[in-house]
Amino acid sequence: MSPVTGSPPTIAVVVATRDRAPRLRKLLEALRRQTLDPAGFEVIVVDDGSDDNTPRVLEEELERGVLPLRTLRNPRSAGPGPARDRGWRMSSAPIVAFTDDDCEPAPGWLFALRATGEGRPGSFVQGRTEPNPDERGKSGPFTRTMEVTGLDENFPTCNIAYPRSLLERIDGFDVAAFERFGGEDCDLAWRAIGAGATPVFCEEALVHHAVNDLGPAGKLRAAAQWSIAMKAYAVHPQARRATFVHRIFWKRDHYLLARALIAALLPRRLAALRAWLAYPYARSLWARGQVVGGGPALAPYYLLHDVVEAAGVAWAGIRHRTPMI
Repeated sequence: MSPVTGSPPTIAVVVATRDRAPRLRKLLEALRRQTLDPAGFEVIVVDDGSDDNTPRVLEEELERGVLPLRTLRNPRSAGPGPARDRGWRMSSAPIVAFTDDDCEPAPGWLFALRATGEGRPGSFVQGRTEPNPDERGKSGPFTRTMEVTGLDENFPTCNIAYPRSLLERIDGFDVAAFERFGGEDCDLAWRAIGAGATPVFCEEALVHHAVNDLGPAGKLRAAAQWSIAMKAYAVHPQARRATFVHRIFWKRDHYLLARALIAALLPRRLAALRAWLAYPYARSLWARGQVVGGGPALAPYYLLHDVVEAAGVAWAGIRHRTPMI
């Protein structure tokens, strides 16, 4: 399963993957370029029921024999949370690092995570995440990537490391509550904080995240799916206080959208108040067109996207009896 080393690994990399064989190949290449001696780490990849060439990519990597790689395969998809949970439990390394199958860690990533983790006992470490520089030119209104330049209280698993002892103490991911995509990483971190752990940011632990083209319909589907992740914020009020606008709105654009909708309901005689309420959202739509692409012509799409996303969050709030939009 993996090359034999003379000493046990000091850090494990855990990856859940599904149907991203080309991306996974690039991730494995990036892990082969780590400055940390391969004898000091291991890689555990959990194939979550892929239907593409993923098994072959993993077989080729095992045959290459460079990475200290171990693999697991779920016969059918169980979701990223359960897959990651299976992965970290396979390792006995004292530090467990998580990244995603559409990421490429910089060469010094593992060294920086391990050094920071060993220097701050009882803490978990979040690293810096930036869009892949080779793919920045693909950025547009229908793409998705990740950028984390400081401590992000959502704590995505694209770039984070936990002491194994802490994962054992909180019993890892809540696989019963978060079977489907979204929220399991945020929940894990806030349970760790509740158990007394302190999050630490490491600037040097850099991961490059893919710029994924979802298309117009795919971007709307992704917006609706965020409803699933809201359970983490319903369960952890401290997460809402840290990340929500006015403790109710998941994103600033949702707050501005609510203002604009209130403005639309007001009588015309209150024109000044209507303008004051609606202008910030109109300005936001224009600014997003300049930054993300598409210009003013895509303002109706951005509006639809925000309505779909905010409605999904509001529906999650109803389900979990927690005010959120």
